[in-house]
Amino acid sequence: MPVPSAEHPCWQRLASGALTRMKTQHLGTQLMIKRLERSTDAPAAKAREIHAFFSKWERALPHEVQQLSTL
Repeated sequence: MPVPSAEHPCWQRLASGALTRMKTQHLGTQLMIKRLERSTDAPAAKAREIHAFFSKWERALPHEVQQLSTL
């Protein structure tokens, strides 16, 4: 499953807190989730960062990418 486009509504949901429900064993993803959880950045900035992360690591994180649209 490919990473949804940057305009997909899932990114705003993830940036608004749904990312904490992601099931992952990948340390880099866990660290990003915790860092964004504590961040005071605007949701739009968080959404861009999340999209960039998963676009870059799409091939290494197939299970996480599969969850993006359902969280």
